[in-house]
Amino acid sequence: MSQTLQNRPSGTMTGGRALAEMLRIAGAGPMFGMGGFQLLPFYDAVGLVGLTHHLINDERCGAFAADAYARVTNRPGICDGTTGPGATNLVTGLIESLNGGIPIVAIAGNTNRTHSWKNMTQEARQVEILRPAVKELIRIELTSRVPELVRRAFAVATSGRPGPVLLDIPEDVAHGLHDFSPEDFVIDETTLRAPARRIRPDRSGVEQAARLIAKAKRPMLLTGGGVHLSEAWDALTRFAEAHAIPVAHTMSGKGGIACSNPLNVGLFGRYSRIANDMIEQADCLIVVGCKLGEIATKRFSLPPAHIPIIHLDIVAEELGRCMPTEVPLWGDARAGLEDFIDALSDSAAAARTARADYVAEIAPRMKTWEDGASERLNSPDRPVHMARLCRELNRTLPEDALLVADGGFAGHWTGLLYDTKTAGRTFIPDRGFASIGYGLPGGMGACLAAPDRPVVAISGDGGFNMTLGDLETARRAGCGLSVIVVNNAASGYVKALQHAMMGGRYQSADLIEMDYAAIARTMGCGGIRVEDPADLAPALRRGMEERDRPTVIDVVVTRDPSQMLPAVDNRLVEIKKGDRVA
Repeated sequence: MSQTLQNRPSGTMTGGRALAEMLRIAGAGPMFGMGGFQLLPFYDAVGLVGLTHHLINDERCGAFAADAYARVTNRPGICDGTTGPGATNLVTGLIESLNGGIPIVAIAGNTNRTHSWKNMTQEARQVEILRPAVKELIRIELTSRVPELVRRAFAVATSGRPGPVLLDIPEDVAHGLHDFSPEDFVIDETTLRAPARRIRPDRSGVEQAARLIAKAKRPMLLTGGGVHLSEAWDALTRFAEAHAIPVAHTMSGKGGIACSNPLNVGLFGRYSRIANDMIEQADCLIVVGCKLGEIATKRFSLPPAHIPIIHLDIVAEELGRCMPTEVPLWGDARAGLEDFIDALSDSAAAARTARADYVAEIAPRMKTWEDGASERLNSPDRPVHMARLCRELNRTLPEDALLVADGGFAGHWTGLLYDTKTAGRTFIPDRGFASIGYGLPGGMGACLAAPDRPVVAISGDGGFNMTLGDLETARRAGCGLSVIVVNNAASGYVKALQHAMMGGRYQSADLIEMDYAAIARTMGCGGIRVEDPADLAPALRRGMEERDRPTVIDVVVTRDPSQMLPAVDNRLVEIKKGDRVA
């Protein structure tokens, strides 16, 4: 705690002003919300203390923007909502952050306690509603405790597995006065970004894992979003290269090792290039920062039961949750990978030699996959094939670009086909809750987190429809992001499943054809409509050149439901049919 006395306020002030002062001391980035009477002293203080706050048109978008900001920076994103509907509108975004392990400090106003439960305007049981949506809900009952509990919120948000923390602030606490001293306004600087605390896995467990890895002929690393939360990119790359171990990733884990690295075998689980086949043939799996949930395991049909699993995760309760684990390791991903490097340092050279033929399989397998996908990746078809769009993203986006992928259709395609060029979190999908509607606000949050980097968001037309109003927010904030609207005039994921499961009977899956580029232009933003795949690269370049306002790139893609997803998981279809009958 190194703040000087000169940086700390003192004297009589409202709880809202004390909240703003604590956020200033914490170095809070851009905040997103919509004010109400309960939090007016906080809003008044935001400008006075030099914070940046963006009025949002829908609080869910504010939570999504804060989430993406946090993913880019590993610093807590900040969002707020007024009592009642403002607070409840935060729920979907907060669950995205909770499931994704993203540090957020959310603020919700609440009713004046003098009159609570007397039919106050917009009153709801918001504490009970919000509590399951966050890592911790902190109700501030005294104005004097505002600094202390803001300090607690940052510590919880960034420690262990990060997550959202909600500060519930009654009107009388926000408007109330207290005589604060400089000593009240202090915060532990180690809690201002994740991971605030690191724990090393048990030494005996590391030694047991090292023995398994050393004797394995075909080990594989399966990596998830925990690699990004731990900033374990360098440790993962060093460990994989030192011991010649292929690396597969989930959607959230993409970029743990650069997709261009020869050891990268791509996405595993529901969609895969070559990773699933290699998992089937592995003799040891090292799972790092991955929950092994439904998508990653193809509804728990992967990996085969006979393959020993070493599972390293920051949440002890996740170990062995979905399948038996040979060596469960509770600890930070980077610290654990560094321990593996140390424990196996003497055998590294021999391992690389012994696994040379194994690693040599990757390139020809990838070439075979590429050849098989070539027709779609290079498709000249109109409407545009999604694989061709992903190929143009790979060719056009620079290595420092951030690609934000909405849930559903857009995320599935880019998760499988988009390739990061460096290690790090440059691919940002909302896989915690996989809600559609994340693309535009997530792109805005990423753009404000990294204003000097190209930011491209990709969203289905259904997801874009949900959040279109906050295109105005992005323009007002001066966000020079490109928003690709995957325009298939449908809820593409649902329509593809109905095609596979219902034999072509479609219900509530179609949208009216819209020209989103024209809509964007009427809102004062850039708008480019793309109907020919040859125009994709020029449109992407034009969008990235625009640095002071958003550009919507409306890409008219295939309407054929059989082509709407990278592949239909027949096993999943069979299981879901069985579930439906049951």
